[in-house]
Amino acid sequence: MDFEWDEAKSETCFVERGFDFAYAARAFFDPNRLIQADTRYSYGEERYQLMGKIEGRLFVVVYTPRNGAIRIISARKANQREVKHYENRTHED
Repeated sequence: MDFEWDEAKSETCFVERGFDFAYAARAFFDPNRLIQADTRYSYGEERYQLMGKIEGRLFVVVYTPRNGAIRIISARKANQREVKHYENRTHED
């Protein structure tokens, strides 16, 4: 997988949240990751929300496919509601 992002946004994420987009990209390798279309607004491009674990912690990464790469737009630690949703979806039998 090829990843790209805006370096200034990645740096802002690091300053505000303690991790950069390079770290957040690791969520894509969670075998139980969940992906859904981000339809909250009309962005002019397809956007997706990925929920995936990194070192046991759940993250939410917003991204768009662009020119054969995954362009990370934003990333944050998941809130409790999102953690519950992830746990319910990944532990269904």
